[in-house]
Amino acid sequence: MTTIYGIKACDTMKKARAWLESQGVEARFHDYKTAGIDRPTLERWVDAHGWETVLNRSGTTFRKLPEADREGIDRNRAVDLMLAQPSMIKRPVLDLGDQTVVGFKPDIYAQAMRR
Repeated sequence: MTTIYGIKACDTMKKARAWLESQGVEARFHDYKTAGIDRPTLERWVDAHGWETVLNRSGTTFRKLPEADREGIDRNRAVDLMLAQPSMIKRPVLDLGDQTVVGFKPDIYAQAMRR
């Protein structure tokens, strides 16, 4: 089963979900702001894509962190930050079972669906 992870109110999430629906792809939605995310799943994403991709440094939640907390981030610190505040996770994360896609671009989703 395909699962799309994100936050319900996010505009990018809405676009991704609309795209999936237009392609006839059924996807379970996991709101990691309300339901959270477990460490093994998050670490799997970080291992596959790098913490630099998975951590949403352009979002409000990250930008509101004290400067000292935003500096010197490594993999473990990034994972801890995202577990503590899941809205810092880039969205959406599309889990196709055998692969994940971070972010939303229609052409990348289409390519992933062909695999």
